Amino acid sequence: MEKELLLELLEYLIRIIVIVAGTIGTAYIKKKIDVTQLDKITYWVEVAVRSAEQIFRETGMGENKKQYVINFLKSKGLNINVNELDNLIEAVVYEMKRVA
Repeated sequence: MEKELLLELLEYLIRIIVIVAGTIGTAYIKKKIDVTQLDKITYWVEVAVRSAEQIFRETGMGENKKQYVINFLKSKGLNINVNELDNLIEAVVYEMKRVA
């Protein structure tokens, strides 16, 4: 009986820790990059991806396109980590293909 009570208390404690950590993590991310900044970055990623698609038309030029996008964003003073950039590029390319 005592063991079951301890396990139940441990389970509740873990749930509280997860909720607190999730709340703090979400607040940190929102503080780090606000919606306006994300919209601005997304706009410039779309411009850069469309430009890269026009410049590098041959197949197998994915790395050249990506480097072009990175350089373009840096020229605009936008620094974004590689994982976030990959996600934004994929979203823009998906949307371009979907609309076409």
